[in-house]
Amino acid sequence: MFLHHIFVSALHSMHRDSDRPLLLWFRQDLRLADNPALRAAVESGQPILPVYILDDETPGAWAIGGAARWWLHHSLTALSHDLKALGAPLILRRGDSREVIDSLVREAGATAVYWNRCYEPFARKRDEAIKATLKQDGIEARSFNSALLHEPWTVENKSGEPFRVYSAFWRACLAKGKPDKPLPAPETLVAASAPASDSIGDWKLLPTKPNWAKRFESAWTPGENGAQERLTGFLDEAVNRYKAERDRPDIEATSRLSPHLHFGEIGPRQIWHATRAAMAAHDLNEASAEKFLSEVGWREFSHHLLYHNDALPEHPLRPEFADFPWHENDKALTAWQRGLTGYPIVDAGMRELWATGWMHNRVRMIVASFLVKDLLIPWQEGEAWFWDTLVDADLANNAASWQWVAGCGADAAPYFRIFNPVLQGEKFDPEGAYVRRWVPELAKMPASHIHKPWLAPDDVMRQAGVTLGKSYPNPIVDHGTARDRALDAFSRIKKAA
Repeated sequence: MFLHHIFVSALHSMHRDSDRPLLLWFRQDLRLADNPALRAAVESGQPILPVYILDDETPGAWAIGGAARWWLHHSLTALSHDLKALGAPLILRRGDSREVIDSLVREAGATAVYWNRCYEPFARKRDEAIKATLKQDGIEARSFNSALLHEPWTVENKSGEPFRVYSAFWRACLAKGKPDKPLPAPETLVAASAPASDSIGDWKLLPTKPNWAKRFESAWTPGENGAQERLTGFLDEAVNRYKAERDRPDIEATSRLSPHLHFGEIGPRQIWHATRAAMAAHDLNEASAEKFLSEVGWREFSHHLLYHNDALPEHPLRPEFADFPWHENDKALTAWQRGLTGYPIVDAGMRELWATGWMHNRVRMIVASFLVKDLLIPWQEGEAWFWDTLVDADLANNAASWQWVAGCGADAAPYFRIFNPVLQGEKFDPEGAYVRRWVPELAKMPASHIHKPWLAPDDVMRQAGVTLGKSYPNPIVDHGTARDRALDAFSRIKKAA
């Protein structure tokens, strides 16, 4: 009788636990398909309580920026709609993640918390603390990989060290074979009794006075469906031109998937397998498709770099750059931010960024080189501006890319590689279409002078309706002089090293 009583009590306990909810914590994985934490939650058989926490405290200086907040509002709206259709409404809470998770577990009587991993230093520290507390309280805590093809600790060189050179890193990734196949989205969810939720409108993620994000709406469709449509459209046509035309900002030849990837509306495994499937099913340009996947590899490389170098967003990987003689020049920084440098390709890029929350990758390199090498303004200033104005602002990508351009990062462009903004414009925007779109005061300038209006004859300037210093600024710096100054600064730290 005694053993029978224990057995029955255990069954009752198991039944009670199976009725208690599992907390599914969404972060940078705002999708239903290929979501390992969601899949594991479904397989547990427990009622699922989906939650998103807006935590502006834990990230410190790297709380989500203004443009990305616009995207987050619309992405969460889309996710909430999709979850509601499956029967499990999304709970929104705001505050310190550790406190909110603890509170929700108690409110809901949850027995488990599942999430997909993030790799920012503050996120890893936070997640480790939460996992330890949950386990101490007898709550199951499980995390999964949804964001990367391979976890950072699984890709090493022959010495057991992380890679610092991209080409070797990507070869090692390819040698590991195909990434896991994407998981299908669930068809239904067992919902838990939902506790109180914030209203997304109360979070005030959208700008109002002024509504500087007004033009974002015509440029983007945040959410999982928008991500899938973007990928499908790219693989249907533009991928064939990607290798040849990806550096042309005047041509639509890139995927523009970066914000969807950052917010996890689509994952790299999905992109990998969709691209491979398209290569097998269609007559795709194989070299072009492989080049596209290698750019997904650069994202992977950046996240691995951040995982192994916590200080990547603040400090140069190459220690000699700690003493680089940067200049503090608020006037020049403001001109760069506003797209008023007098260099049309630079100004077009900065204005595209302000108008759409995005900038073509080639132009990102041009404007970054101009800031750190022509103006000698610290790369961290550019990183901070991009963080607040990019809808795809990603700590790993942003930090690694700025360090790459500045010459102080891993596998970085040599410092003496200084982009000439005139030559870059003429090469990659040969007819001036990109500049005309974003710098309308130069719309009537002929292609021969649109990237160097200060050299245009007076009659050309008159016909174009351009008056330098009035309708369009004079260059704020002479590139030749600035280049010599930058090389001199580099030679000084090189000698001191």
